[in-house]
Amino acid sequence: MPVQGDYMGMMLTIDDLDGENLDFFRYCGARDFRLQRGKQSGLLRYPPATACPWTSDRESEWVSVEGKGTVHSYAEVHHPIQPAFHDKVPYMIILADLDTQKGEPSADEAIRVAGNLVTADGEFAPPEMVKRVGIGTRVKMVFVDVVDGFAIPQWAIDEDADQPESPWRYPQE
Repeated sequence: MPVQGDYMGMMLTIDDLDGENLDFFRYCGARDFRLQRGKQSGLLRYPPATACPWTSDRESEWVSVEGKGTVHSYAEVHHPIQPAFHDKVPYMIILADLDTQKGEPSADEAIRVAGNLVTADGEFAPPEMVKRVGIGTRVKMVFVDVVDGFAIPQWAIDEDADQPESPWRYPQE
């Protein structure tokens, strides 16, 4: 039976046949960030997939990974397309490099996970918080429930981490 839930006015559906994503979002629902590790390559991968992108091996195992990282890039949204997000602008979409497996399999690679910038309790970050975040900001994962046992990973500022004095940002108004 597919998993369906409402997230801020958007219907999210994961079909029965999409086993990798069902597993991933169920782990997130349990507050356990897990990624697949290829049996042959030994490398983690994201997003969930049926085969290792390096070896094409279909054998993998799910391993728990610490949801901490650094902002690699971001987009600040001022004109949302989704009606439910109109009262949330400006909001930020973050692409974060996970600390885990950074620089593997090559020096320029990292596992990068996208998500919205949220507060520690999972609410969209207010404008003053959005203005503090840029490339280099340290972030930690926060899970936002969609339905019971199913959650979406998002990003919050890691207040316990050393932060750059002035993270790089696009010029602001």
